[in-house]
Amino acid sequence: MLQQTQVKTVIPYFKNFVNKIPNLKVLSTCNEKTILKLWEGLGYYRRAKNLHKTAKILTKNYNGKLPKEFNEIKKLPGVGEYTANALLALVYNQPRIPFDGNIKRVFSRLFNTNVEKNEKRTKRIINEQFYMNRNGDLAEALMEFGAVICKPSNPLCNICNLRTNCYFFKNKTSVLVNKKRQVKEKKYNVYCYLKKQKKEIALTKNKNFGFLSNFNIPETKVVKSNNKQSKGWTYLCNYKNNISNIKMDINLFYKFIKNKPEKYTWYPIDRRSNEFIPSFTKKIIKKITKVYN
Repeated sequence: MLQQTQVKTVIPYFKNFVNKIPNLKVLSTCNEKTILKLWEGLGYYRRAKNLHKTAKILTKNYNGKLPKEFNEIKKLPGVGEYTANALLALVYNQPRIPFDGNIKRVFSRLFNTNVEKNEKRTKRIINEQFYMNRNGDLAEALMEFGAVICKPSNPLCNICNLRTNCYFFKNKTSVLVNKKRQVKEKKYNVYCYLKKQKKEIALTKNKNFGFLSNFNIPETKVVKSNNKQSKGWTYLCNYKNNISNIKMDINLFYKFIKNKPEKYTWYPIDRRSNEFIPSFTKKIIKKITKVYN
């Protein structure tokens, strides 16, 4: 849940999730729709799907236990090098450092080295100086240290316990280059089929919409211009919406119809449903309610 999401946002979701799904066995037998509903609002829904798939694999093939081998863990859905190292350190106290952005920044500043370009040197330094009996605590401490003390901007060098050995503190410079996350801006037209009397919107599984593939959304198309006219459709509004690294410029259109298009499902816009609906669609539904007012 914490991947790409702030702690303060995650806490209420996490508490509710573990209250409803208290252990791995329950998770492995749970319906995917239930999991997505509990995840609703956090975004990056592939994380929830991968978590569900992993629970099934661990229950079936590993007796509900996490593998101790790096290559075995990396076979699990959604698990890369960073997650595998973090799990082995935190769960099994193995001497591994999960290199996220925070930890890379710490080592880059300490030793004036580019972690990604000088991987061998960095690993040698870690092997010589950093491994210990409390490897899990070390990994967690480094992640927290990078986030709280050795921050990207305005690091708290004056209270840092490592400052006497830190190249960055002594020289106020380092080879570390903070690359800003590139945000792609795209224009979209969103078309909402509506039922006039029952206040319903037609949603469909969209297999070509990348970050929301296979989720219930209205008809959505990438467009080259910000044209607020579309033949046969009524323009409602324009608004911005950011998802992951995509900045969306959306023109919202609607049309009243009697019979929904093939592969669409009617969804009530004025009452809560047990069906999972992504935040992208919820925002659209909220704007569409203005049509009926």
